[in-house]
Amino acid sequence: MTALTLTSQVIITQDIEETLRQLEALRQEERIVKIVKEENFLVEDAKLAIEKAYMASEELTVIIMAAKTFSPVVQNKLLKVIEEPPAKKAFIMVTVSKATILPTIRSRLPIVVLADTKVQEDIGLDLATLSLQSVYDFVQLHKRTDAKTMKPFIERIAKEAMLGGGYDLDENALQLFSHTYKALDMGSPPQFVLNTLLLKLMARKKR
Repeated sequence: MTALTLTSQVIITQDIEETLRQLEALRQEERIVKIVKEENFLVEDAKLAIEKAYMASEELTVIIMAAKTFSPVVQNKLLKVIEEPPAKKAFIMVTVSKATILPTIRSRLPIVVLADTKVQEDIGLDLATLSLQSVYDFVQLHKRTDAKTMKPFIERIAKEAMLGGGYDLDENALQLFSHTYKALDMGSPPQFVLNTLLLKLMARKKR
């Protein structure tokens, strides 16, 4: 089991609420500032985090930012303060997907992946052999899947694409995953979103 600490890092977890509880339980002399959003961490939330970072404090202040998604815009907004943190400040990002964390953030903060206690079933799509036919079949299989149910599939696809190493995934690709979540939140048809993601992913398959 990974031991949590109140130091600057990105924590990937499927249970944000429990992870926040565990972090708070670690507090001794530290001051903890929490900015928690149920879904998306917004630009105004990032501005608030930066504002809190520049407030003078005698003790170590740990700024915990938690949300299911941090858009590339938000991450870039936070980059400077993470790169050059004010004295006695630590930043912890808590989110559900490593795939949506930009390389610039990864290079500055260690990433801790907490074990997912939920058993994940095979999603029924082999990304190693992704083809037009398999994309079509998978989209047809999920033609009645709603947005809420679709999100875990998108998460699994993102994880498997990252871990499999068979795709050229740069910062633009990570933005693609982030935009996919946003499209589902904004009401785009889940099947269209899934089809678009898989076709764009297939275009990035290593030859």
